[in-house]
Amino acid sequence: MRDDNKLKGFASITLDDAFVIRGLKIIEGASGPFVAMPSRKRKDGTFQDIAHPINMETREWMEHQVIAAYKQELQRAESGQPGDDRGGASGSMMEESY
Repeated sequence: MRDDNKLKGFASITLDDAFVIRGLKIIEGASGPFVAMPSRKRKDGTFQDIAHPINMETREWMEHQVIAAYKQELQRAESGQPGDDRGGASGSMMEESY
């Protein structure tokens, strides 16, 4: 069973204006928010990442960028500032370019 209360949002990232990854999930974990990579459900019920960093340095960098952008969007929404055309924290998707 999935706990949707822990799902805080979705994000997409664009790398070097050349490659986009959509469907990242921002999840509230026991130690704070983290980023789950896009995945698909296998026949046996387990999930397999579709795209993911292949080393810890890149994973940490990507997670830091996505979480920082998520927190910035939350602050913008809380201050009553209008969001941008990417959806923002008040929408369902956030997109960042790196």
